Amino acid sequence: MTGQEAAGRSTLADGGREPPGALVSRRGVLHAAGVGALMAATAGAGLLSYRAYDNRVLGADRSGAFDGWRRWRDEPGLRGLVAAASLAASPHNTQPWSFHLGDNHIDVYADDARRMGSVDPYARELRLGLGCALENLVLAGQARGFDPQVTLCPDTTRPDLAARVDLPSGAHNETARYRAIGRRHTNRGPYRRQPISDAILAELTSLATGQPTLAWITSEHDRLAMGQLMVEAAQAVTADTDQSRDGFAWFRASADAINAHKDGLTLDGQGLSSLVTAVAKLLPSTSRAAGDAFWVDQTRTVHTRTAAAYGLILVPDPRDPVHQLDGGRLLQRIHLEVTVRGLALQHMNQITERIDRDLSLGRSQTFGPRLAALVGRSDQQVLTAFRLGHPVREGRRSPRRPAPEVLR
Repeated sequence: MTGQEAAGRSTLADGGREPPGALVSRRGVLHAAGVGALMAATAGAGLLSYRAYDNRVLGADRSGAFDGWRRWRDEPGLRGLVAAASLAASPHNTQPWSFHLGDNHIDVYADDARRMGSVDPYARELRLGLGCALENLVLAGQARGFDPQVTLCPDTTRPDLAARVDLPSGAHNETARYRAIGRRHTNRGPYRRQPISDAILAELTSLATGQPTLAWITSEHDRLAMGQLMVEAAQAVTADTDQSRDGFAWFRASADAINAHKDGLTLDGQGLSSLVTAVAKLLPSTSRAAGDAFWVDQTRTVHTRTAAAYGLILVPDPRDPVHQLDGGRLLQRIHLEVTVRGLALQHMNQITERIDRDLSLGRSQTFGPRLAALVGRSDQQVLTAFRLGHPVREGRRSPRRPAPEVLR
């Protein structure tokens, strides 16, 4: 490390150092961001100022696309439950849900137009997102004096009807996880070099009370093996033209796109430092190839290198709709509990995306056997995976469609 690079690293509040990949020197930032090319292309403060305004270099989450995070408790009646549900996690922030309000129930529907094509051939990720929304809805119902009763896939003639939630009266029960709904964000940034205690992992494991179970990868040897599998899967996704295209379609590169769609992935949500994020917003919109390369690089140098542990949600059949929905509820429950405890979590789906892609094309499995060997369970398969750790910086808000826009 050069003297300049060493000077560019910041000291953490607890006296430790940021992990590799967490920060780079100013020279490295400027080189990676291509500021020289930017200045040549935009010679003149006027254009830079316009791009800064147009892409919300400062105050990116103050627009209407982020109002849901600020006002989710303000919606009256059953719409308040939908407002909470709409802040749930979903792969690529696709928000694949819609809701119908009855007199004393809410129906939760899959929005198949928000399915990611070749990235999600068996609707695994779509239903994971629906399960996450369902968990938020139940917590909000309990907090507002209902006793939510959930029936999954209640009508076999309506495959888009994921669940019905009946809402008889009950006791008011506002839990810590309910209060965390507005603070829960996926954190794609670096995590500190600090292990997660066995006690916390055991408490998170206890949240798995139904069919889905939870397994942890914590040893250095297994974390390295899992990290390598994650990197290779990311490379395989980006090398697959269809998956690359279907995933990149959900990247919102400008403030205008964010406000128009109120969904998808954004620069602010990538876990970068404020400086790198601001510089990136001043650059011309990224290409799909550049976005793919960035994701693979972040997977290698930040996501897998700084993970304190990997969590795996296991089910008997990862393509069974009920298992997918139940697994999504557990995933959201874990993420909310992690938020309560001040920890960070990032969903990492590239391995299962490649498993489903190979299966859908009738190809021999490349990642399935290696993942199964890491899990060591013949009776269970991985539904989804995530990384866990102590955050270097907080995760940022993602755009959201408000309750009125997801009602049917």
